[in-house]
Parts: sequence; structure tokens; C-alpha cells
Amino acid sequence: RPDVVLMDVRMPEMDGLEATRRILTGAPDNPRVIILTTFDLDRYVYAALSAGASGFLLKDVTPEHLTAAVRTVRTGDALLAPAITRRLVQRFTRRGGDTTALHRDLATLTPREREVLTLLAQGLSNAELATRLHLAEATVKTHVARILAKLGLRDRVQAVIVAYETGLVSVGTDEAAPPTG
Repeated sequence: RPDVVLMDVRMPEMDGLEATRRILTGAPDNPRVIILTTFDLDRYVYAALSAGASGFLLKDVTPEHLTAAVRTVRTGDALLAPAITRRLVQRFTRRGGDTTALHRDLATLTPREREVLTLLAQGLSNAELATRLHLAEATVKTHVARILAKLGLRDRVQAVIVAYETGLVSVGTDEAAPPTG
């Protein structure tokens, strides 16, 4: 029973996206999946995240970064290759300001949870969040878990995407957008 599976997108007999779906369906102790591929295509990134993958890396990643990625995902966090993160953020910011059709309701979050989500979306780790907010790291982990639960998200990557989709944060700023509703 592996903790982390490294999965390619294109494989014989079954593609890695379908294999990821199958691996992540069923038992509560499913392994985490990192897609490791040469195919730097947005459609694969979105499909992998939708299938439940916790990470998406390109095969040009250094051995040190790959090892760190496996450790990161094993602890429950998620990650994307930096180039992919930049593209996702740019895509969301090009869409414009109409966030009314989004299915995520940030109004369910407490002010503190919104603050945590904002800083999380800026790339801060749990330890950095704890320092910035003058909280214990265990308290930060509780806030992150509640944010994920309230928004129906699997991991931090999805939380970051939601923060950008909803306009809670925007590219090039370290400040949260003004509260809406």
C-alpha cells in the first residue's frame, strides 16, 4: 500500500488520468498521486486535479525537487510545477471580475479563515502562516482543514485556485480583495 504514486499521463492500455481516478476511488486510505509527465498541457493539469491528483510535475524536475514533492504530498499538502501555477493564475486573472457564477461561497468562512486562505494563496506554509498570524501551527492546520471542508476542497492547490477564482487574491498583490457579501 504505497503512500504516494508517481503517475504518467500517457501509458499503454490505460491513461494516467483514468488510472488516477481508479486509484483514488474507494478505500479511505488511498495513496496520494503526483502526475509526473513531459506533457505540459493545461487540459492535463485540469483533468489530473479533477481526478484527485495532489500534484502535477514535469519530468525536467530535479531529483531533489521530486523527493521534496513526494514528501510534501505524503504529508497531505499539494503542489504544482511553478510554470503551471503561473499559467493557472494568469488564466484566472484574465477572466475578468465576474465571479458571481462561481459555486464556492466564501461567505461560509469566518474572517480568520478568509485571512488564512488569503495568505495560503500567497504561498505561505503552515509554519509561515503561524508566524504571520501569531498562532500555533496546529491552529493553522485546523483553520486550513475547516476551509477545505467548508469549500468542499481536497487540498491546498484547490484552495489557492478558489482564492484566485473568487477574487479573494489577485496576481501581483499581497493584499486581499475587499470582502464581497
